[in-house]
Order: sequence, then structure tokens, then C-alpha cells
Amino acid sequence: MVGLCALVLSVFVAPAEAVAKEGNVNKKLDKAIDEYQEAKQDLAKSKGRKKTIKKDIADTKKDVKRLKVEVNEFAAAAYKSGGLPPAVEILSAGDPDTAVDTIAMTSYLGEQSGRKLSQLVNAKEDLAAEEESLDDEIDKGEKAEKKMKDLRDKAARDVAAGGGDAVTGPAASSAPPAEAAPRNSDGSWPDEGCTQDDPTTGGCISPRMEHALEQAVIVGYNKKTSCYRPYEDGGDHNEGKACDFTVGSNGAAASGDAKTYGDHTADWFVQNADALGVRVVIWYNMIWNPLRGGWHAYDGGGTGDPNSDHTNHVHVSILLAGLGRADGAAELLTAPAGFSRSPPWSSCAASPAGGTSR
Repeated sequence: MVGLCALVLSVFVAPAEAVAKEGNVNKKLDKAIDEYQEAKQDLAKSKGRKKTIKKDIADTKKDVKRLKVEVNEFAAAAYKSGGLPPAVEILSAGDPDTAVDTIAMTSYLGEQSGRKLSQLVNAKEDLAAEEESLDDEIDKGEKAEKKMKDLRDKAARDVAAGGGDAVTGPAASSAPPAEAAPRNSDGSWPDEGCTQDDPTTGGCISPRMEHALEQAVIVGYNKKTSCYRPYEDGGDHNEGKACDFTVGSNGAAASGDAKTYGDHTADWFVQNADALGVRVVIWYNMIWNPLRGGWHAYDGGGTGDPNSDHTNHVHVSILLAGLGRADGAAELLTAPAGFSRSPPWSSCAASPAGGTSR
């Protein structure tokens, strides 16, 4: 009886614990995203202030240079004439009122130029000090931004490990664009191997696949995902460059919200293919490959099996150069212009394989 009670209790408690854990990781991700955005905005403000200060310094330097010329010219003229003429000479040279005005104006101009020059020099020094302070602030801001980004990405991996709370996910047209994966200085993709821990299976994935997974989860495509598989099945999983984004919980062909989630996920990866290095997207008996003109019928589809037809998950493969593949050279390329990015289910009433368009 005790054993039976324990079993019954575990049936009811375990799901509750799983839901609580899922809620916690989603909250952590939301918090990490907000904190990263705040750090990013703070850094942008600091850089904006520095840009303004650099302009102010440049303008002040021009004013200092101009006033130096004026003061030097005034001093040279005074030196050549033996200094300012004595008041008695000016007074005896003409109208007394005009003479007094001349003395006052000459003295005033000299004092004003000198005072203004001194103020500008002080202002330039103050601006230089503020610029130096901002350099320190920007350095700290960049470190804070990187720290928040790392925490955000870690939170995204934690969500990917257990699945999130997405229902349909955002439409690609309204979803944030993906942050670009790192490229070489010449624009090509760096060689990568299966070097990162796969949060979804305990295997490994490439850095670029990890980045794409994190970006998808951050945007909102966070249902259960599975990436690495140790055996070769032609799907790139054993090389760590593919993930399957599950759209439902029962393994059946998707419909309703699950179908919409799959549509949105597939479309988003296609729209962000250049930024993420996407090589292939397979969804609902259709495959997207930039080297073959975009969307077309999937050769392995039409079997009636949800896994083979990819009607219960979206398959995404990422470019992975340098593994000796026959198409390795092609994997270094950016998708050519002129191919279709539009999902085949977006312009007609019926989705692939007869699903309902949403």
C-alpha cells in the first residue's frame, strides 16, 4: 500500500514540479533578456554621449585656434606700436570723446579675447577629462553587456533543455531579427566542429548551431527541441549541426496551434538564414534550401509518418564548413540572390500537405 501511494503521489507531484521548473526557467530567460537589453541601451547612451563630446571637443579646438590667432595679432600690433598709445597722445590727436572710446574699446577687446581664450582652453580640458571618464564607462558597459548576453544565452539553453511555454510563437514578420553568428573577416563562415554541449540531449552541437538555437528560444520558438543524435541518418544531427524543433506533444502530424507554431518557426529560420548560417529547413513535406532555389517538395516526405514527413517537427540544419563534405565549398557561400524566402503556405488557403493556413 505504501509503495502504491508513493507511486500515485509521484504521478501527481512530478508533473507539478516539472511545470514549476519550466516556469522558473522561462522567468529567468525573460529577466535575462530584459537585463541584457538594459545593458545594451546603457552602453548605447554612453557611446552616444562620447560621440557628442568628441564633436564638442573638435568645435572647441577650432574656437581656441581662431582666438589664439586674434590674440596673437592683437599682441603683435601692440608690440609693434610700443604697446597701447598713451592716453595723452590719443587725446591730443583729435576729438576727446572719440579718443576715450578708442582707449576703452582697445582695452576691452584685448581683455575679452584673453578671457574667452582662457575659458575655451579650460572647457577643452574639462571635455577631455569627461571623454576619458566616458572611455572607462564604455569599457565597463561593454563588459556588463557581454556578461548579460552570456547570462541570457545560458538562460535560453536552460529553456531549450526542457522546453518552454510557447503556443504559436511569433509570426516571422513581427518577430525580432536574429543576431548574426560570427563570420570570418572575409565574410565566410569559420570552420566548426561538434564542440559545444548540447543542452537538449547531452551530446554536442557546433557553436553556430548553439547560437541559432539560443536565438530561436530568445525570440519565442521554445517548445521541446532535440539536436544531437550519435548515429548517421542523413540529417546532420550526428555532426552537431541540426536541431528538430518539436511543434506538439503527442508526436502526431501538427494541426491548429501546433501547425501555426511550426509555420512560424520554419519561416523565421528562413528569413534569418543569412544571419544564422541556415543551410536547410524541412517542414510539412517541404524543404527550403537556398542552393536549390528556396522552397520545394521534400523528397523524403509523403510517407504518412509524421517523423519522416516532418509534420510534427521543424528540422533546421546549419552550415558547418571544413568537415570534408562533398558540398563543403558550397557551405562557405551566402545564399544567392533571387531565391524564394516566402513560405509556400503563406499565399494560399492550404498549407503543405493540406494543413490549415494561419
